[in-house]
Amino acid sequence: MSRLTRFSVAPLSTLTRRLADVASGRATPDLVIGGARVLSTYSERILPDREIWVSNGRIAAVKPAGSYRGDGAKRYDAKGGIIAPGLVDPHIHIESSMVTACAYAEAALLNGTTTIFCDSHEIGNVMDVAGVEAMLEDAREAPLSIFLTVPSTVPATSAELETAGGDLTPDKIAALFDKWPEAVALGEKMDFVPVAMGDERSHAILAAALSRGRPVSGHVYGREFVAAYAASGVTDTHEAIDRDIADDLLEAGVWLFLRGGPPTTPWHSLPQAIKTITELGASHKRIAVCTDDRDADDLLLFGMDWVTREAVKYGMKPEQAWSMGSLHGATRFGMENEIGGLGGGRRADLVLLDDDLKPVNTWYGGELLVEDRKVTPLLDAALSNRYRYPEAAYHTVKLPKAIRLTPELPTERVIAHTIKTELPGITLGHVTVELEPANDWQAHFDRHGLCFVTVIERHGKSNGNVAYGLLNNFGLKNGAVASSVGHDSHNIIIAGTNEADMQVALEAIGKTQGGVCVVSEGKVTAMVPLPIAGLLSDKRVHEVADAVKALKVEWQKAGCTIAYMGFNLIPLSVIPDIRITDKGNVLVPEMRIQPLFEPA
Repeated sequence: MSRLTRFSVAPLSTLTRRLADVASGRATPDLVIGGARVLSTYSERILPDREIWVSNGRIAAVKPAGSYRGDGAKRYDAKGGIIAPGLVDPHIHIESSMVTACAYAEAALLNGTTTIFCDSHEIGNVMDVAGVEAMLEDAREAPLSIFLTVPSTVPATSAELETAGGDLTPDKIAALFDKWPEAVALGEKMDFVPVAMGDERSHAILAAALSRGRPVSGHVYGREFVAAYAASGVTDTHEAIDRDIADDLLEAGVWLFLRGGPPTTPWHSLPQAIKTITELGASHKRIAVCTDDRDADDLLLFGMDWVTREAVKYGMKPEQAWSMGSLHGATRFGMENEIGGLGGGRRADLVLLDDDLKPVNTWYGGELLVEDRKVTPLLDAALSNRYRYPEAAYHTVKLPKAIRLTPELPTERVIAHTIKTELPGITLGHVTVELEPANDWQAHFDRHGLCFVTVIERHGKSNGNVAYGLLNNFGLKNGAVASSVGHDSHNIIIAGTNEADMQVALEAIGKTQGGVCVVSEGKVTAMVPLPIAGLLSDKRVHEVADAVKALKVEWQKAGCTIAYMGFNLIPLSVIPDIRITDKGNVLVPEMRIQPLFEPA
């Protein structure tokens, strides 16, 4: 086998006669996995004493134990473990993991995930169509089945409110659908208010997908928007934050993806949204689970298998939960005849589970890539030959020279419009603070619990836009923290207590062409370099995970009250109440620029 990719398994249309021969006993399977209990996602039962016959990377049949009596097939003894279909993640952002698609595959397979549907709007915001297509090329070389939900809201708002590197117009989106078979749906339509209000551009993007028979993924807050959103053709969402909006969405015909985020993040909405089943009696037939965002560290610890176990923890039977993690996501995208179950003809994407639903082995297209929770030599070889992004992707951080990173100290009494951070870190409070004349900024910081926050445009599209703000309650004791992953336009965001350390942080990010770092007393104490589009590392996932762990330690030492992934959301100008972009402080939902200072 020259390369191990999704294309290593031939289409079913070319294999039907061979599979029929194997299933009927007229031909020898390539592999027989015996001694297994089988988790059926079709009947939601665990069937005892079964064996699985595999041929040409596909399932020929599931038979009673001992049915195969020949000696030509390779055998694998499951030793009483549970064989289940590989997990299918219906909504993720690869870029959040800070690794490439090829590198992402390692963590996914270790967690029993064999198919993902990714929305690459992060790299789209930086590199436009070229970034999306580079990730698609990356995905084609990965030992994982990766499909694209085409980014739908790039930029997240408008050029008046922020400067992005990309602008995915309806025509560009249509062209992606027409060129790439992997483009199976429209990605999350984040601008739900404009959609509900009938915005022309938003609906032209919807039409580009709907006219081609592609489903539309969603992102919506607020029960008052559900009816108009569903009427606009949106048929799934991962943003149901409680049981009531989850129930509204189900009744409006919208698939629910229950998002399981690591418990320490703002993204763990599954425990509340699942109550539409456990408390209101809804069926789970149009409900799947998803991960959405994971950094490299959390990706290894809290994969789709963990989310599936969370569904069990909050009330689902194991067989139901695994179906929600596999068959249901496949069904939502019309691929249930290819993945998500153990029926004849399906891809042999299989997971051996222990009784706690923890993956032990993973077969991808019939090839054993994870055994005893470790990467096999076959997978290691595949991961050692990863896709190389175009050279332009390594030169996306274009910073102005000799810029000031902190605002002038007011000489008169002023009202400052500050950004208050609170756990879990998604919404930010708009708090006004009266500042009396002072000799230095430290007096204001000590009195009001403030620090600087600055956003620098990094796409080379402006004359070096720099916007100043003040964070309230962020907790930074000294030094600076900075990131090139400032959602969704991905300009540079820096928080700090002094100009010098903020300059050190900016210089570090410029030198590595992207990253997340912590600076103290003039030195970088931790950094995750992200040279590809300022978003991705070119290292393997464990290397990046180690760097992320070290970053988290220093981040906590610095006193930051929200995690770095929450910090990255501070420029996301579609979430209330106040944000900061390269154009200034943005009030949401008013969608207007608010000066930092006003006369008292």
